[in-house]
Amino acid sequence: MNILLYFTFNNLMHVMDIAIIWFILYKLIQFVEGTRALQILFGVGFVILVKVVSWYLGLVTLSWIMDQIITWAPIAVVVIFQQEIRRGLESLGRRLVIRRARVDNSKEHQLIKSLDDALQYMSKRRIGALITIKRDGSLDEYIKTGIKLDAYITGQLLINTFIPNTPLHDGAVIIDDDRIAVAAAYLPLSESTRIPKELGTRHRAAVGISEASDAITVVVSEETGEISITQGGDLLRNMDQDSYMNFFEHQFLVQIDEENDKHWWQKIGGRSK
Repeated sequence: MNILLYFTFNNLMHVMDIAIIWFILYKLIQFVEGTRALQILFGVGFVILVKVVSWYLGLVTLSWIMDQIITWAPIAVVVIFQQEIRRGLESLGRRLVIRRARVDNSKEHQLIKSLDDALQYMSKRRIGALITIKRDGSLDEYIKTGIKLDAYITGQLLINTFIPNTPLHDGAVIIDDDRIAVAAAYLPLSESTRIPKELGTRHRAAVGISEASDAITVVVSEETGEISITQGGDLLRNMDQDSYMNFFEHQFLVQIDEENDKHWWQKIGGRSK
């Protein structure tokens, strides 16, 4: 009876082991879907398959070559996947960090109003725009590529920045906290195959910065006036005023109810002061 229970427990552990591995592989493929990383991931899988087959058939030379590739592959993976790895680690870090609830949304309301004013004006007149709003992750390396403004956020300033044939209209505006940090900044271009071919450089840059950081980016198409938003590698198209306002309010406004959602150790710490 004890032996039967032992084998049953072992079988259960094996099933759990396989299920966890499949879940990790599923999440990994889902994470890199539509990016160059997916093709490289299949390439790595092919190398491992060749290694197993060559070892089983006794192909010594081929097996040795595969061993060398597998030995150096981790370094190549870090170099090639640096943006994806950084995005994943930042996402994990944001989940682990305890964020202090804010109940004063005055800056956020001003940001949303300024964006709304600018988007309505530019969309109707088909003025191309690219606006990136910093969240928790750092955008310093991209801010350095722009022209410093350090200006208070207003719809009028955003509109004037993107007026065609002016010195600052080409590139991205980056908003950091409650200030327009820079204009004419360069953003990384996404290589995702999910981006429709009819979309241009602005949209690829918007998706690219969303893949490399947790920033939210707004795009206005100069061809159609269409408003799009990118976040976490996703591209939301054809956003009308109601839809983007709901999106902004959900992303930027912190509800007062969050004060009641503090972790128990935060509450204890607050009472002990």
